[in-house]
Amino acid sequence: MRNNFMFATGIENSYPTVFIDGKKTRVDELEKTGHYKRWREDFQLVKDMDIEYLRYGPPYYATHLGPGQYNWDFADDTFNRLKELKITPIVDLCHFGVPDWIDSFQNPDFPQYFAEYAFAFAKRFPQLKFYTPINEIFVTASFSGQYGWWNESLTDDKGFVTALKHLCKANVLAMQAISKVQPGVTFIQSESSEYFHAEDPSCRELADFLNLKRYLSLDLSYAHPLKVDHYKYLLQNGMTDAEYEWFMNNVIRGKCIMGTDYYVTNEHIVHADGSTSPAGEIFGYYVITQQYYTRYRLPVMHTETNIAEPNAVAWLHKEWANLYRFKQDGFPIVGFTWYGLLDQVDWDTALRQNNGTVNALGLYDLDRKIRPVGEAYQKLIKNWKHVLNEEAYGLNIIP
Repeated sequence: MRNNFMFATGIENSYPTVFIDGKKTRVDELEKTGHYKRWREDFQLVKDMDIEYLRYGPPYYATHLGPGQYNWDFADDTFNRLKELKITPIVDLCHFGVPDWIDSFQNPDFPQYFAEYAFAFAKRFPQLKFYTPINEIFVTASFSGQYGWWNESLTDDKGFVTALKHLCKANVLAMQAISKVQPGVTFIQSESSEYFHAEDPSCRELADFLNLKRYLSLDLSYAHPLKVDHYKYLLQNGMTDAEYEWFMNNVIRGKCIMGTDYYVTNEHIVHADGSTSPAGEIFGYYVITQQYYTRYRLPVMHTETNIAEPNAVAWLHKEWANLYRFKQDGFPIVGFTWYGLLDQVDWDTALRQNNGTVNALGLYDLDRKIRPVGEAYQKLIKNWKHVLNEEAYGLNIIP
């Protein structure tokens, strides 16, 4: 029997384009971490950890070659091996980037092309039942359309809103397409859970605006009506009323789990000049996740967290304590994820610089040697999985 509670990790597979020395460059974390050469070994590490669920996906930019054109070689090899190992994938179809021929998230044809890709993937692997169609939509739209960091590298509200509406529409269309192939699918929408703290009373209005803006990706994906100020904000920056009504009329009918990602960087201070800066952990996972749950009333999974050594073990126990308290207080939380399996590379600059800096965030280092947090997570899973199975809500989460 499989446990209802989903202990998971992930193999970081970001692939945005960035500008380095004025040249557009593809950043592929699967390449930087050596996964393309060592994927068999990496999957065995997941198995050795007794982790049953893996957030994982092939590189979208290298798999979707053009309209109706796909290269399934890497996906076939990797997903067939996961099946042999009885590791259940939570399929990550789009992680921060698009193929060169689509160009960027500003392309209005992206949603339809992505839905075609999702449908083709689901047809090729019809047994798969867990999907995150698009990872962290809010982060993707912000970093690409508003901060000027990735992909289209725009720095205004219109760039953000355009990326946001295209990402959300692609997300909804992909869920509809996958559901046609796999009616028993469960969608786990991994999204960054944020909070904005006002530095002083003069910042309250902007903080209030940002604390509703953080919900926009899930509001559109889950057809949650917006307040007037945010509806006006979308319309003033490129969304039409017809586009908004499309989201409200396309409610996802399948099973949805709200994935919340929480890092020490997710809380922000709003300053009087309108800027923001990192706040560190003030409220923490419990408080912020409760805010998201109150808004959407969906089962919750903690889909990402990490922190660098030497603080990783203490952070793991803190996040677990927050999650278990959340569960004890009656909220339907169904999974936990340390993200990811391996150390990452150049995330200290949000992938904007190609320094080759190894970020000690993984359960294993890049030599595939287990880190202290890996040993701690392995022990946590062993100690808690039977307790959580006995406390199961009866949610039918069956791979």
